[in-house]
Amino acid sequence: MCIRDRLKTVKKLEQGLRGSITIPSDKSISHRAVMFSSIAKGKCIIRNFSSGADCHSTLNLFKQLGVDIQFLDNKTLKIKSTGELKKSEPPLDNGNSGTTMRLVSGILAGQNFDSVMIGDTSLSKRPMKRIIEPLTLMGADIKSIDGHAPLTIKGRPLQGITYHSKLASAQVKSCLLLAGLNAEGETTFIEPYTSRNHTERLFEYLGADIKINGTSVCVKPSQLTAKDIDVVGDISSAAFFIAAGLIVKGSDFVIKNVGVNHTRSGIIDIVSRMGGCVEIMNEHIIAGEPCADIRVQYTGTLKGCVIEGEDIPRLIDELPVIAVLASQAEGETIVRNAEDLRNKESDRIKCLVNELTKIGVNIEETRDGFIVRGKKELSGGAELESYHDHRLAMSFYIAGLVCKNEIAINGFEWTNISFPEFEELMDNLI
Repeated sequence: MCIRDRLKTVKKLEQGLRGSITIPSDKSISHRAVMFSSIAKGKCIIRNFSSGADCHSTLNLFKQLGVDIQFLDNKTLKIKSTGELKKSEPPLDNGNSGTTMRLVSGILAGQNFDSVMIGDTSLSKRPMKRIIEPLTLMGADIKSIDGHAPLTIKGRPLQGITYHSKLASAQVKSCLLLAGLNAEGETTFIEPYTSRNHTERLFEYLGADIKINGTSVCVKPSQLTAKDIDVVGDISSAAFFIAAGLIVKGSDFVIKNVGVNHTRSGIIDIVSRMGGCVEIMNEHIIAGEPCADIRVQYTGTLKGCVIEGEDIPRLIDELPVIAVLASQAEGETIVRNAEDLRNKESDRIKCLVNELTKIGVNIEETRDGFIVRGKKELSGGAELESYHDHRLAMSFYIAGLVCKNEIAINGFEWTNISFPEFEELMDNLI
């Protein structure tokens, strides 16, 4: 049972969402922009940096490692680095950010100093063996508590390896590629499906010696060179608004500045497969990343579909709100091969099913996903637990917009982890 946090009430919307919004910066790219610029040589400006707490955990960690990072305004950073990091005597606090801990472990494993990585209670429960095991094969010396944080990393020379991953994971891939920058020889990562490729794109942009061949990525020892980075809008954040627009009658609005990288845009493909009306407009490239505006229109013609296999790594973070979307679609929506949802800030499969059932969603838990039987008016009239999980909290908010009776969400403030602007932007469309 979670400790009671702030309750957020949500009422049914009687009118459509209208207007336009500019989506905040991509969390995944913001993390990487700071990390890679901190180990690059030179000066750079990072524009449109995420205001989410997780990204600030990354920023503060690299300050601890001796990197000169200054805010020019609340979303613009100036970073000056020699390309070398300094030992931090206090433990490196990763907060709630799994991305920070997993990626930075790859950087620290090859340094000439030792480090201790800590996190909050939630992060300390998340699995780290998925990075410890391949890094150990490279020669890393990492101690953990049964595969969980805190991590004690003794910096030492690393040897490049070829690693066949059973899991399509951008975090594991990025961890090994970062370690490979300082390893002897080539480091190759092979995954069953292509996971998000922000690391590969930024590596190319910053001058790393990297080759990509299908699901295989190879990096040679490289020194990154600092360059200015503009961060595109976060499609994982946009997904909540896309879902809202497709289930709230009369909605018609535009989301501006959304990253539409094909390894992240699974949500667009799925809603199109379900019969939702989304239009991609004004496509362009920013710092190696494709970007566009997205128009969302309500049609009331959603149909269930099967989501599995190579779909999953392209929309893993969006699956909770897709469950809400599926509740308003005709027929069954079946999600398979998504067992890694159980290893997020919460067991997202179990928690999602537990809470959505309370408001009348016909949803069934499976071993590696869930089944939603849709096109049913949601009753609402219940208090939902966020489990301190930002994506669950925002997904429940979207569900509340079509519930007959008001709902309350316990721990809604956890949305600040990734999207503190969420309510403000929603209000702009109401």
